[in-house]
Amino acid sequence: MPNATVPPTPPVPLSALLAREDLALRRIAGPDDPGTVVHWVHTSEMADPYPYLLGGELLLTAGVHIPEAAGSGTYFDDYVARIVAAGGAALGFGVAPVHDTVPRALVEACERYGLPLLEVPEQTTFSGVARAVWQLMAQARLAELRRVTEAQQSLASAASRPDPVASVLRQLAQRLGGRAVLYGPEGAEIARAGREPGQEVASALAELAGVVRPAHGEAASPPPSPSNRPHPTSATDTVSGTHLAAYALGAGRGFVLGVAAPGRAPGDHTIVSVAAVLLSLLTGEQQSGTGAARSSALVRLLLGAAPEDVAPLLGDGRRWVVVHARPDGEGVPDAVAAAALGAALGSALVDPVGDVVRVLVPADRAPDPLPGWTLGVSAAVAPEDWPAADTQAARALARARATRAPLLRHGPRPALADLVPPGEAAAHARTLLAPVTDRPALPETLRTWLSLHGSWDRTAVALSVHRNTVRQRIARCAALLETDLDDPDVRMELWFALRQI
Repeated sequence: MPNATVPPTPPVPLSALLAREDLALRRIAGPDDPGTVVHWVHTSEMADPYPYLLGGELLLTAGVHIPEAAGSGTYFDDYVARIVAAGGAALGFGVAPVHDTVPRALVEACERYGLPLLEVPEQTTFSGVARAVWQLMAQARLAELRRVTEAQQSLASAASRPDPVASVLRQLAQRLGGRAVLYGPEGAEIARAGREPGQEVASALAELAGVVRPAHGEAASPPPSPSNRPHPTSATDTVSGTHLAAYALGAGRGFVLGVAAPGRAPGDHTIVSVAAVLLSLLTGEQQSGTGAARSSALVRLLLGAAPEDVAPLLGDGRRWVVVHARPDGEGVPDAVAAAALGAALGSALVDPVGDVVRVLVPADRAPDPLPGWTLGVSAAVAPEDWPAADTQAARALARARATRAPLLRHGPRPALADLVPPGEAAAHARTLLAPVTDRPALPETLRTWLSLHGSWDRTAVALSVHRNTVRQRIARCAALLETDLDDPDVRMELWFALRQI
């Protein structure tokens, strides 16, 4: 029998179709195998349906093609043999309108060839059978997607715990109902979780891991050439009824994820692939030493080391930029959003503080605008100038928010604000703006209005309000601040103060 070209939809157990009371289907021949599944439904009245089958079908027929003398020859044997040869899953025979009963010779032929034969009653249409199969497929797909989604969430949560590798393995083993093992570059078990398999299964899993583990210094997937074949990155096997799988983690580092499960359910491959990606990230950081280097750098800073002495742990000869980022709209970014921002900027050195996220980024990875964020970027500096760069990034972010720019970089020209100590500038701003800060809309409108050179229309568009609302708010600011907003000196002082809050 040729390999069936089955679709990517979930298969439907034939038993589930027989259990549908609204169809009233009845199996009258062939094996009662709970493992028999249907991938799709096809209706044909051809005497030889072989050319029109792909495999895995429930073939439906009303017997229009059956000649009158079929019972006395080999017609039914030939017909059933061709269905089996094409990979058909089962045959459904409608007893109306051509035949009152299923031909006895057809029943016997299906018994001989081991093809399940279903009697389709008169009240059940073939389109109704097909619709029932699609409904069962949709239910199976929904259940599979729900299971995969829940597994992805639990694996991601496990990766954020203090013992991420062990937590991911435990969660994976629980989801599969089996065993999960992380093998090191030398083949030793580094971590494991789940049910302990028998010796035969454990040995087979270790051997399978060796199949996908690249040799020392070899990439996991070298470019193919006429003289070499790509090294496999995954492999599967079945031993003593246990399904085994092994996945190479990363490129050439030698870590391998091995799993052993009682069977292979829909969605298992996707779940294991997610775990493999997470473990690739975790083991990659461990192997490269970046995680240990960052921890060491943090400890040294806390113990009093100078930034220029710590910076080589994070990369030799680098200059850095400090990025201050604030999400668009309301709300404070959580740890997940901050980590995602760091990943987008290419740095794991992330510090969420209130509604702003600070990221220390190598200067050769100068950031681009990111949807959903407003960014302020410092000049490229040496490690000893990190504090000054932090101040530059904060000011750049303030200017970006005031001008509605997605990203602003610190300019090389020194600013007037650099002449005033930040603490004194902030204290002056709080005192000057105290009358309006209890209503957030007022300082926000004043900042935007000043940045747009007093344009009522442009300010209204920027704030998505009516121009009369802008006029009322600016008039209210002038009254509360007891000042003349047409005076350029007043505007300059207010602009300076608004940049500090």
